[in-house]
Amino acid sequence: MGSPGLINRNNGKRLGITEPISLGGPTEEDVIKTRELEKYLRDAGLYESQEEAVSREEVLGRLDQTVKIWVKTISRAKGLNEQLVHEANAKIFTFGSYRLGVHGPGTDIDTLCVGPRHATREEDFFGELHRMLMEMPEVTDMHPVPDAHVPVMRFKFLGVSIDLLYAKLSLWVIPEDLDISQDSILQNADEQTVRSLNGCRVTDQILRLVPNIQNFRTTLRCMRFWAKRRGVYSNVSGFLGGINWALLVARICQLYPNALPNMLVSRFFRVYTQWRWPNPVMLCSIEEGSLGLQVWDPRRNPKDRFHLMPIITPAYPCMNSSYNVSFSTLRIMSEEFQRGSEICEAMEASKADWDTLFEPYAFFEAYKNYLQIEITAENADDLRKWKGWVESRLRQLTLKIERHTYQMLQCHPHPGDFSDKSRPFHCCYFMGLQRKQGVPVNEGEQFDIRSTVEEFKHNVNMYTSWKPGMEIHVCHVKRRNIPNFVFPGGIRPARPSKVTWKSRSSELKVSGHAQDNSCEGKAVSNGVDEGRKRKQVDDNVDNLRSAKGLAVEPPSVGGHAQENSCEGKEVSNGVDDGSNGKQVDDNVESNPRSAKRLATEPPSVGEVHEGSPVSTVSSCSIKGENMDTHSQADGFARCNPPNLAPSAVADTSSKEAESLAIEKIISGPYVAHQAFPEELDELEDDFEYGNQVKDSRGNMKGSPIESSTANAVEAVPVPSSNGSGSSGGLFSNGSLEELELTELAAPLLNVTPAPVVQQKPLIRFNFTSLAKATGKS
Repeated sequence: MGSPGLINRNNGKRLGITEPISLGGPTEEDVIKTRELEKYLRDAGLYESQEEAVSREEVLGRLDQTVKIWVKTISRAKGLNEQLVHEANAKIFTFGSYRLGVHGPGTDIDTLCVGPRHATREEDFFGELHRMLMEMPEVTDMHPVPDAHVPVMRFKFLGVSIDLLYAKLSLWVIPEDLDISQDSILQNADEQTVRSLNGCRVTDQILRLVPNIQNFRTTLRCMRFWAKRRGVYSNVSGFLGGINWALLVARICQLYPNALPNMLVSRFFRVYTQWRWPNPVMLCSIEEGSLGLQVWDPRRNPKDRFHLMPIITPAYPCMNSSYNVSFSTLRIMSEEFQRGSEICEAMEASKADWDTLFEPYAFFEAYKNYLQIEITAENADDLRKWKGWVESRLRQLTLKIERHTYQMLQCHPHPGDFSDKSRPFHCCYFMGLQRKQGVPVNEGEQFDIRSTVEEFKHNVNMYTSWKPGMEIHVCHVKRRNIPNFVFPGGIRPARPSKVTWKSRSSELKVSGHAQDNSCEGKAVSNGVDEGRKRKQVDDNVDNLRSAKGLAVEPPSVGGHAQENSCEGKEVSNGVDDGSNGKQVDDNVESNPRSAKRLATEPPSVGEVHEGSPVSTVSSCSIKGENMDTHSQADGFARCNPPNLAPSAVADTSSKEAESLAIEKIISGPYVAHQAFPEELDELEDDFEYGNQVKDSRGNMKGSPIESSTANAVEAVPVPSSNGSGSSGGLFSNGSLEELELTELAAPLLNVTPAPVVQQKPLIRFNFTSLAKATGKS
């Protein structure tokens, strides 16, 4: 277990862009709970054996020897003199989970080969080194991907999976003690080299910016395990990947530098449940640098304004590591953060345990309707390539469905894939579908997404490496018709899963919550029913879109008055959407980036908005309710808690002070921008496969084209979940803005992006509010 007293490891220098929320050390209970957590993680098999650790070290040593032989071989072949051949060197670095120290059994090792200026990527790395590795009997399953956004060779070395990148430096000789954390290492480097170096530089910087590495590692292991169990660990699906979770955990470690993992896990959920996205998470200030490389700055870079959940890398050039996140996945993660926060509070009251927190998400019991995306190929190699391409496009389907239904139909992509063992070279993906909660509908009405699906299939089939046999089929399936091969052992459960936190929490009433979280006797259960909880999460995401600071201006004309009194009044978050001329449910479609501030000028890049000193004034923030900034600010000033025991009062004051400290930190400095769903479609493109799309003439293009297919071939009508009320009109706006991938790929030179070309609409949706059960649109 890590020692809590390592905040002075950096000579007393504060870590992070703000002061910590709390410098408090662990209690005896924290020590006990942390030991329980560590044992739980070990029992879950998250730590590798000593034998496997030694094997990994041997593999890395062999790989380092191989690249040193390789660089001398090519140096001699290029006619360099014997002295230069003798001095020629290449070096292997690690990054990712292995470098962070949170890898588990069987996980791959992210590695980087750094070579001299005369060792080229195309001819020497993917040529000669590839040939040398293929000739080694220890190397198997070689899959080079030279055309990826970050070119990589994937293979197994003595059974250990390796992802090998290459960085060509402007040095004739690579010193053995090379420090790649220095910004000068990027001098005269090409774009692929800068991207390849970024992984190592970010990983090393994270370890420098956390106050206690051991506590960070344990907490990160916990959060990675939790994210995988809850189905929100997948960068390609629009959730968060390994580096994203590492950055989020590192920020919590900065805010609670003396806390043990037990408390850090709890505070992780507490902080990110309250976080006002798109305010960015940053471990350090963003520096401009002297090399002219573009850094993340939504005030100067228009594309950065569309990012919904910015998590900024700490190494120059600072970038947003979570550009894939969509409205759908942000909503789902916000719901999961809320659930985690509730469980951690219940654990403090001994009403829950670690099993409850890590309870797997029952994806195939959560929805009544699903999309099944099925792909096939002729052989294993074709299926591997086809899978990689289709996976990179799946979030486009999510974005298109939500865009074409104006967020009324919400998608939940499953982060994994499934295979029917009875069919060779076959793979399936699934998406849960549901109507936006709180929107009334007429019974029997349906969404018609056939044209949307056909458009998606057309885009997928633009794959430049397409071969006969590579096919994709999309169909709508009911929950009762989900194929058996998705279930463990191929056996469908006879009944719903065991009692879950959701069902338990609806019955669980923690007596302290009724007092601590109520004003004028208002008690709120720790658990909420399905409809209300999902609606709260929807409201939370929509409020996050507003991204108002702690001190804000009054709502615009037409907005609902904010009811901040605790005398039984319910806070209204509704605003009038002027652009659509209609009231939208609970801030949905409101400006996702209109971060109103009292200050007239935004601070400079990296500057943190510092609020007033933390107050311990009583709060009326009610657990389970999602009040906007106005209600929170007024509530803290206007509500007094009921009569409590002295210890309860002290505990309440402590929580209120912490809540205010979090408010100050999450009130970010960035002016945001309206991100319309149609604009997000191409901004969420995948980098690895971004250059593998053809247009209708067979020419390469940086982004997928829109299908002009007018008549859908495959009908996918999706019934709604509710059965009453009106759906409202769902009509196309008649125009789409297409952004080229060259603009999306975060250009490394500090140049003005190419202007966006306004295109004519290539496909129009002229459907009524919903398609009838007959299948007519």
